Amino acid sequence: MLRLDADQLDGLWETLLPEAVRVLPADLAQADLLLADPTLLEPFRAHWRATCPAGFVDGRPTIPMQTYLRLMLLRHRCGWGYETLVREVADSIHLRRFCRIPLHAAAPDESTVRKLTRRLGPAVTDELIRSLITLACRERRFRARALRVDSTVVEADVRYPTDAGLCADAVRVIARAARRLQAAVPAASAHLRDRSRAVGTRLRALGRTLTRRTEEAKRSVQRLTEEAAAQVRATIREARALVRQARRSRAPARRSVRRELERVVGLAERVIEQVRQRFAGLKIEGRLVSLFDTDARPVRRGKLAQPTEFGYVVQLAELTPHTRRGARGLLLPPKLRAGSPHENTLLPETASELIRLELRPREASFDAGFGTVATPATLATVNPTMDLFIAGNAANPGSRRTRRRRARYRVGCEGRIAHLKREYGAGRSRLKGETGARIWEGWAVFAYDLDTAAALPIGTG
Repeated sequence: MLRLDADQLDGLWETLLPEAVRVLPADLAQADLLLADPTLLEPFRAHWRATCPAGFVDGRPTIPMQTYLRLMLLRHRCGWGYETLVREVADSIHLRRFCRIPLHAAAPDESTVRKLTRRLGPAVTDELIRSLITLACRERRFRARALRVDSTVVEADVRYPTDAGLCADAVRVIARAARRLQAAVPAASAHLRDRSRAVGTRLRALGRTLTRRTEEAKRSVQRLTEEAAAQVRATIREARALVRQARRSRAPARRSVRRELERVVGLAERVIEQVRQRFAGLKIEGRLVSLFDTDARPVRRGKLAQPTEFGYVVQLAELTPHTRRGARGLLLPPKLRAGSPHENTLLPETASELIRLELRPREASFDAGFGTVATPATLATVNPTMDLFIAGNAANPGSRRTRRRRARYRVGCEGRIAHLKREYGAGRSRLKGETGARIWEGWAVFAYDLDTAAALPIGTG
């Protein structure tokens, strides 16, 4: 059963507290005032009604969505994990009052908050951001007069991938899945040897070989990597035999364990094929960089310190009331894609957000990665008279002073991205998969937008 509102906060114990303790700090008070608007809870109601109509009014009650929304805001503002978040909120009177948790009530369990985040998905976070922008335009003095768009990389929560390292992961994951299958299906008696130590020996030898930058060292690297791949190949053969025996059991629980082993075997086969393609000099399409985040892809950004990153490309669009120095505005729901899509690939989704919110900024600024033909054609559907500035384009309209102002305004988007990554954790997704990265970025953008909107004056302009 969905619960939107929290319990009565001012009970007996709260009335005994001094006034100074019951008053929230200025930043939390501003955020609390904005979060009290009931329209911010409508995305939860719509999601529950669409995904679980029977459980909308029946069943075990959820934690209050008012509490959950404030918990997620604190999580991204403070950079806490779920366990730390719940512990800090339970131990602070101010945070308890902000999250609408009475003193006599227990804080939600961290697993409840964690599982609820996955269950709600990215659609709810996107709708929360849209509701917040609408609220800021309707009840705060916010007018979207300018737009700046840029893309960045959201790193997946994986280590730097190597072929030998992926082979070691494949052997370990297959052995773990095989042990679970044998525990669920005792009749599956095929032996599967755990070759983690054999692959680990080759990994350590490979690390010592890399210190010698010679042609012989390159041949040694290839030999050791191929030996590690041979260990994976032998493990796959034994796992296939185990799966054939397990297919005789048709119990639903056993079937799910068998399918998990088949899934990791399929990933291990991709790793072996990548090793073969690499030493054959072939191009690898859709390279697998992790067995634990299979959606992550290598992204070449051309940066000197970090030329290749592993994760997803996200496009961020900021609406501001002006283009002067220090302009700060609201971010649209982020648009994320795995791999290395072109800048203009995600721009139509950003334009559709502007149309959906009925926002028509007068000018927009982009970096040099955006096309000079595709960009005006896409944004013509938003506002045909919008003035566009694309860095490095000699045909930008306006006077020299106007072009310099728009160039400085565009550079501010780089600072906004750095601010998001540093203060709201938007640089590295701690949730696995493309869906997890969309959820993570959505909550980071929502936390930033809420802090921005809370600082706006109340009233209509």
